[in-house]
Amino acid sequence: MKNRWFGVFLLCLFAIAGLAGQDVRRPAAAGQFYDSDPGRLAAWLKYALDAAETKLPAGDIAALIVPHAGYACSGQIAAQGYRQLKGRSYDAIVVLGPSHHSVFEGCSIYPRGGYETPLGVAAVDERLAADLAKRTRFGFMAAAHEHEHSLEVQIPFLQTVLPDTPIVPVVMGRNTRRNIQTLADGLVGAGAGKKILVVASTDLSHYLSKRRANTVDARTIDLIKGYGLEALFGKCERHENVFCGGGAVVAAMLFAREQGPARVEVLGYADSSETCGPENSVVGYLAAALVVDSPGAAERPRRSGLSNEESEELLKIARRGVEEAVKHTPPNAALSSFPALNEPGAAFVTLTKRGRLRGCVGFTEPVGPLALVVARAAALAALEDPRFSPVKEKELGSLAIEISVLSPLVRAADPKTVQIGRHGLVVCRGERRGLLLPQMAADNGWGREEFLRQACLKAGLPPDDWKKGAEVFIFEAQVIR
Repeated sequence: MKNRWFGVFLLCLFAIAGLAGQDVRRPAAAGQFYDSDPGRLAAWLKYALDAAETKLPAGDIAALIVPHAGYACSGQIAAQGYRQLKGRSYDAIVVLGPSHHSVFEGCSIYPRGGYETPLGVAAVDERLAADLAKRTRFGFMAAAHEHEHSLEVQIPFLQTVLPDTPIVPVVMGRNTRRNIQTLADGLVGAGAGKKILVVASTDLSHYLSKRRANTVDARTIDLIKGYGLEALFGKCERHENVFCGGGAVVAAMLFAREQGPARVEVLGYADSSETCGPENSVVGYLAAALVVDSPGAAERPRRSGLSNEESEELLKIARRGVEEAVKHTPPNAALSSFPALNEPGAAFVTLTKRGRLRGCVGFTEPVGPLALVVARAAALAALEDPRFSPVKEKELGSLAIEISVLSPLVRAADPKTVQIGRHGLVVCRGERRGLLLPQMAADNGWGREEFLRQACLKAGLPPDDWKKGAEVFIFEAQVIR
């Protein structure tokens, strides 16, 4: 009997050992994307990192954008990014990358164990992974990680510059706005009280001529530098050939800006013709750091951060406000069942019909509970925008509604701090006042100066009055469609 129970004990022990082994993801790209020999790999990484320029951006690096092609092609550009991490420390690193082999909704978060490379096993931060999964409701799909190189090629760099720092590998599925925003919000929540680095793995344009690729990539980099989130969201959802890891980049940008005043510092750019391929079909590579100013930096506006459920409720309130105004029925002034919507808030409601503006009215100050402010703005947009005739009942079915929930206005002492796609503008002089929502610049392709000129014109001021003493205020907006 004693021998029998001893045998059962051994079987259980072997089963537990086998389970633990299954939790370690074996390398799939070693020998293809980078050297499988530990000594040669370590020597190459040392060479690449030593050759990279040390730029040491002032402030904290909250996120890094790096390429994920083979080391022979993009490794030196990646090293430009990773070189800046030497001497820094983090509690954990979340590595985000696109899926090249599986199509799925949401994200796949590696829950436990580790990622193995020829340099050893990078351990997964199981608590952080579990917290991120709980907040996002994203699960784990082993097939998404099994052959995916976009995360794996980052691990040897991290094992070299930040050894022993645990990781959370995340493979991203479809690049929808909802998935990206949900992941970003989860990162912010799970990272609260910790020092987290987010690594966004992406290549830029694919298989264009060198000349065309360099032009397309320059525009993408300008959008990233200018924090043009609305335009970048659109490119992700339209699957434009500008970056394969667009969802990872946008999620990292959203995460970084919630850590404090954030800026993008480009560390390196190249295309594959410079290292490993012909000029008639190239892939672009970018290394950039998302840097957060140290505590004590100038105050910045912050978005409201409503949940998906709260956003959907606010859209219902706006729709009801339009219908009640157009049908001349008594407004339903009841407060919302969501406490956040009963807090004071400022918002604009925009109505469009077949893509054309049909009305836009709002409040830049929190004149009441957010739910009631939205209901009132929706009614005014339908009936009182002086640029349009009142909305008729037969139009209700063809109206699209967009809500912009505004952060507090912050005076921009230097107009150069205005970031396209991130900031809205209010320009004032005396009684004249002009407001443009953040999405206006991205939708119209305006640069910073043109955005400022248009805000002046909206206020009825000369277009260059922002240079001559007109007050400039900035704000952020959570856009709900």
